[in-house]
Amino acid sequence: MSASYCVVGGGISGLVAAYRLRVAAGPDAVITLLDPADRLGGVLRTERVGGQPMDVGAEAFVVRRPEMPALLAELGLAGRQIATTGARPLIYSGARLHPLPQGTLQGIPAQASSLLGLVDDATVARIFDERTRPLHWRTGADPSVAELVGDRFGAQVVERSVDPLLAGVYAGSAATIGLRSAAPALATALDRGARNLTDAVRAALPPPIAGSVFGAIDGGYRVLLEELHRRAGVRWVQVTAERVVRGHRGWEVLDDEGSRWQADAVVLAVPAPRLPTLVEHIAPRTAAAARRIPVASAAVVALALPGGTPLPQQSGVLVAGGREEQKGRDERNRLHAKAITLSSRKWGHRGNVELLRLSFGRYGDNVARDTGDEDLLAWAMRDLDTVFGVTTDPVDSHVHRWIDAMPQYGPGHADLIAELRAGLPSGVAVAGGYLDGIGVPACVAAATRAAVTLMTSGVAR
Repeated sequence: MSASYCVVGGGISGLVAAYRLRVAAGPDAVITLLDPADRLGGVLRTERVGGQPMDVGAEAFVVRRPEMPALLAELGLAGRQIATTGARPLIYSGARLHPLPQGTLQGIPAQASSLLGLVDDATVARIFDERTRPLHWRTGADPSVAELVGDRFGAQVVERSVDPLLAGVYAGSAATIGLRSAAPALATALDRGARNLTDAVRAALPPPIAGSVFGAIDGGYRVLLEELHRRAGVRWVQVTAERVVRGHRGWEVLDDEGSRWQADAVVLAVPAPRLPTLVEHIAPRTAAAARRIPVASAAVVALALPGGTPLPQQSGVLVAGGREEQKGRDERNRLHAKAITLSSRKWGHRGNVELLRLSFGRYGDNVARDTGDEDLLAWAMRDLDTVFGVTTDPVDSHVHRWIDAMPQYGPGHADLIAELRAGLPSGVAVAGGYLDGIGVPACVAAATRAAVTLMTSGVAR
């Protein structure tokens, strides 16, 4: 009898897991993918804006990690990988644009001179003197980034340099993200005995690489998603999975239409908030751990402005948004967006339009959930006027939102995930962006791990 699998969730994690299972199990295996969406891809979504394909979810991947270049090559898509133009981003702080500091690790400086002009003189002096102050570090500790950096370098470094970067990645802040998740190499350097934060940052900085740090796919992530779908050879059923239970021969997945899908093994590639109801009857420990993962929501406003609209030769703008940053801020200078990506500057021009996207929503607010499309669009246009003086009406626009889709990698996250995985019974595996890192490469790695776990468990061969 042929092996059978159920994959719950049709995002990048579910599709990679299905593809890996197909490669390992062969053409006779039955792989059923359950996802109620109108299209596969989860938080990866490519839309046409101004006549051009544009990613309105994740738009880039880190080239330094091997998973994406290797997967594209494996699928015959290596030629579709593109690089940035080399344009650099800016930071909007104090109602002014500043160059993104260089020589930092997630915005944490290795030397005081990196933040000249972005923070005040007292903070520069504090960074400079940090090496003279004793550091009390406990091996294995995982404080929030804000706790460590604020103590050693001051609040301005957190709000003006670190927060803008973490808000873009996690839709959170230095106060909600643990050090070992945001900067694992830095935590390792501290564990190894760095005497101060400055020395630890210098030890943790990765060596420079030739070429672009980020990559993307010509035509958008849709190209990858469609190829994975084709190669995985899944039976896609547009229903919502509600519960996983033990069956006569392995497992059964119950859906919202009353059907029961039998499988030798199951991959649950769903966001953390969806996991508890699926597994609480078979893995209560896993369900309890998943409930402890906080999430944020985000929205993207993608715009096409007329070609030739004057925009700086930068890749975008990251926005400082802490309490001190907002104190006394003139309402006219306050931005709603947490980041602005000048896509045509970052990836090169396509067509006779200027493509850009503005991101909204941070952990703890309801902007993405409660704000209507028209208001988000109005905020986007007002922000463009505030930052760039651009008042030109767009020729096209698209609003997309991701509700409860951005997990917060808080202090102790790795231990929480170890507990979550340890509670799973044999024959059930998890994949997703809440496990081992946010970003497409981390999702590819977690999905591959899930497939390997099932194939080596002895229950799914």
